[in-house]
Amino acid sequence: MKKVSMFLYSVIAYAIAFASILFWIASVGNLIPGLGIDREPQMSPLIAILYNLMLISLFGVQHSVMARKWFKELFAKYFPRPIERSTFVLFSGLLLFNLVYNWQPLGGTIWEIGPDSMWYYVLYVLFFMGWAILFISSFLINHFDLFGLRQTFLELQNKPYTQLNFKIISFYKYVRHPLYFGMLLGMWATPLMSITHLTFAIAITVYVVIGTSYEEKDLVNEFGDTYRAYQAKKPMLIPFTKRARKGVKSSIPNNI
Repeated sequence: MKKVSMFLYSVIAYAIAFASILFWIASVGNLIPGLGIDREPQMSPLIAILYNLMLISLFGVQHSVMARKWFKELFAKYFPRPIERSTFVLFSGLLLFNLVYNWQPLGGTIWEIGPDSMWYYVLYVLFFMGWAILFISSFLINHFDLFGLRQTFLELQNKPYTQLNFKIISFYKYVRHPLYFGMLLGMWATPLMSITHLTFAIAITVYVVIGTSYEEKDLVNEFGDTYRAYQAKKPMLIPFTKRARKGVKSSIPNNI
């Protein structure tokens, strides 16, 4: 019964997180009337900026702390280890929803391109392409492990959890973090760039850069020289922006 409960917990956490991502996409893309982040300002600009900084800081701290190895070990002392990832996913989903829903509008427009322009459709194609890259990238590395379902499903089957192998396929041949690249593309490609959207995109970009630097350290600790060689050959976030460094011993294939 305990194992079934853990699996159901992970399913609920997954559903909440996935729904929050869809809400995020719909909000920044203004896909549903009245749901977008570009609402009428309710606060003074200074108060709104401070409030938004609090929201992104809360989201970032939760991600950074709960992703650290020391936190995972501490969690396992008091709770079943198989639900650790699902708990991270659950809190991430709730705080992502909180971030998007409560992001305070600032008013003002940087650019606005109407449907009579070709660039309107180009930007929306890039917008949807970015989010597609995000989802596809998650499946390339194992979507269900990333969102905590694999851990509890293996426990339900009385099978031990095994770490995923390091592999470089598809998008990962061109950039180390295609999932984040897709996220940033989806955030910045918009026919309506308001000041509200701009500040949100900047906040997410800063968070991604800082968060990825911590994640890179964890990946080096886990995969050692193999990941260092990968770092030397491939850019972190933007494809085709880095050449292989000379003098770095490579333990990954030269044809990636």
